[in-house]
Amino acid sequence: MKAVYHILVAATKVPGLIFCSGQTPIDGSGKLVPGGIKEHTLEKVLIHSGASLKNVVKVNIFLKNMDDFAAVNEVYEAALPNPKASQPARSCFQAGKLPNDVIVEIECIASV
Repeated sequence: MKAVYHILVAATKVPGLIFCSGQTPIDGSGKLVPGGIKEHTLEKVLIHSGASLKNVVKVNIFLKNMDDFAAVNEVYEAALPNPKASQPARSCFQAGKLPNDVIVEIECIASV
């Protein structure tokens, strides 16, 4: 399968909010990073946009297979600052096919 590169912006800022496009495990050159759920680039996009994971208010997670749901929850809890006290709203879906056949894509909205 030929690699699919993002032709859209990684994030868009409007007053008070950052909308992050779906992020997959790719490096700065657009190449897939070996691994899976832990290797997404969402935090890098947030930092570049002037925010961090603590600013996230909504998360959408797209999985290739819902059997990965428990693994996603482990990474999610480890990545978010104090997730049980102030978790953002979250949805998780099984997607039929994701870009580059990755197993996870994550998008979010953050406040600034």
